[in-house]
Amino acid sequence: MEKGHGRVEKRAIQLTPHVSGLRFPYAAQGFRIERTTTLSNGKTRHEVVLGVTSIAPDRAGEREILHLVRGHWNIEALHNIRDITYDEDRSRIRTGNGPQAMAALRNLAIALIKRWIPGTVPRGQRYLTFNQDALLTLVGA
Repeated sequence: MEKGHGRVEKRAIQLTPHVSGLRFPYAAQGFRIERTTTLSNGKTRHEVVLGVTSIAPDRAGEREILHLVRGHWNIEALHNIRDITYDEDRSRIRTGNGPQAMAALRNLAIALIKRWIPGTVPRGQRYLTFNQDALLTLVGA
């Protein structure tokens, strides 16, 4: 079940091992993923996603490509939380190890909230802001 979006009823992938003529110099195979999702309001959404990869067909079949696509969206979801909840794009920390250290701290905060506080990350952040005892318990202080 996809959080907040309903459940995926159908997911199909089609691989194309011959992608000659594309303007991607390292394209080894293309793929098409179809998803049909029933949303929580009862409506149905149908998506078709096209992609190209440099991974040769003998090294990645349907299962591996789907795994890689899902992993990519997990990373994108984390970046979205960092961008929206922590307004990371407007951070003024730009030199040395500062940006990497702040990204690591934000990732830690997100992981702790997701692991221990029910609901969304913004809701967990508000909860910890107003419940400092819970925050201290969470960080082990």
